[in-house]
Amino acid sequence: MTRVTDWLASQGITIPGTPVLIEAGVAFALTVAALSAGWLAGRKLGPVATQFWQKRVGGHAEGLGPRMSDIVRHGLAAMLLAIMAAAWPWHSLSALGIGFADGAAAGMVIAAVLRGLSIPRWAAWTMGLIAFVSILANAIGGFDVIEAILQRVGFDVGKRRFSLYSVLTITVTLIVIFAVVRLANRVTSHTIASARGFDPTQKLLFQKLAGIVILIVAFFIGIDLLDVDLTAFAVFSGALGLAVGFGLQKTVGNLIAGIILLMDRSIKPGDVIVVGDSFGWVNKIGVRAVSVITRDGKEHLIPNENLMTQEVENWSYSDKNVRVRIPVGVAYSSDLKLAQELMLRAATESPRVLDNPKPNVWLAGFGDSSVDHEILAWINDPEGGVGNVRSDVLNRLWNLFKEHGVEIPFPQRDVWVKGLPNSEGGAKPEGGSGGD
Repeated sequence: MTRVTDWLASQGITIPGTPVLIEAGVAFALTVAALSAGWLAGRKLGPVATQFWQKRVGGHAEGLGPRMSDIVRHGLAAMLLAIMAAAWPWHSLSALGIGFADGAAAGMVIAAVLRGLSIPRWAAWTMGLIAFVSILANAIGGFDVIEAILQRVGFDVGKRRFSLYSVLTITVTLIVIFAVVRLANRVTSHTIASARGFDPTQKLLFQKLAGIVILIVAFFIGIDLLDVDLTAFAVFSGALGLAVGFGLQKTVGNLIAGIILLMDRSIKPGDVIVVGDSFGWVNKIGVRAVSVITRDGKEHLIPNENLMTQEVENWSYSDKNVRVRIPVGVAYSSDLKLAQELMLRAATESPRVLDNPKPNVWLAGFGDSSVDHEILAWINDPEGGVGNVRSDVLNRLWNLFKEHGVEIPFPQRDVWVKGLPNSEGGAKPEGGSGGD
């Protein structure tokens, strides 16, 4: 055994002594305990964390909610291992094991969080790998060496140097800021949506304003973290002004128009509107356009500016009650009082027609072939469509007219023939006949 030790020593390989091996055994046991604690916490506290997250974030919990058990498991393990690594000056062998486990746990929790926030898979796992390498290198004292190597590979642009280290730092910072912005948007969006005392339009307005504030704050935090000179934005701001003035004026106009629509509450999600040939209910007011879904299931995207400058028919602006006009004609020989009673009955029996205001029947005029009436019926759910109400009332009226013998006329004309040609090519003198 002594000869083997001496040979390894001659080759520059030192076998750890007994104290180092004992310390490594203790470190291994503590590492296993930390990983076991994380596994137990993920199993016991993971479902609780999932329920809490779903309560706080609502419909956006589909990303992080199912991953809460993994996040708690790896997160607690990484935290315990980090505390353990900092609590004692471990030998390099022990530090290597603790750093490896800590880096792996941290990388897993970072990847899980980023994937839960819908960050692309390559970016999430790249961030996890960077965290693993950084923690492991720091544990064995090699982080400065890696930083120096990355700093040497690069090029200079003026007074600023762009190296692999700076590119890596910028990438990591941007991904982290993007993830934080997405998380903050989800939390604030759900918090505002669940707040009481605001109508849906006010909630949507506050959500959009909160999103803008979050983006502005994230922008300046990113500028500070990346140590960007703000004087460099003097030229950029001028170029941005020209771009807004020429190319982006419609985009900015639509953005401002959308905010104004939400502030004055003239158009709200759920309203039934008519804009040009588009008729439907407002599904969403976006940054650029308003989504209007028609009864055919088609989704029309109408620019916000159009709703500000064109005439818009809002059927549910101050009151959702809408009056439906249904024209009906009956024969001149019909009992008008009976026909009008049947029209009123057909409208009253239709399930979507309101009892208050009551439906009514008006005599509209005397046509060429019929006595024209108009059934006036009220509904309070125009988003359900208007044509189906007319169809239901007319179907009921058709059956009632057949039961009571009320005739629905068709056009009739009298034709008079003043003369017919005879066999010799002449015309038959003054004659006529009438026909129906």
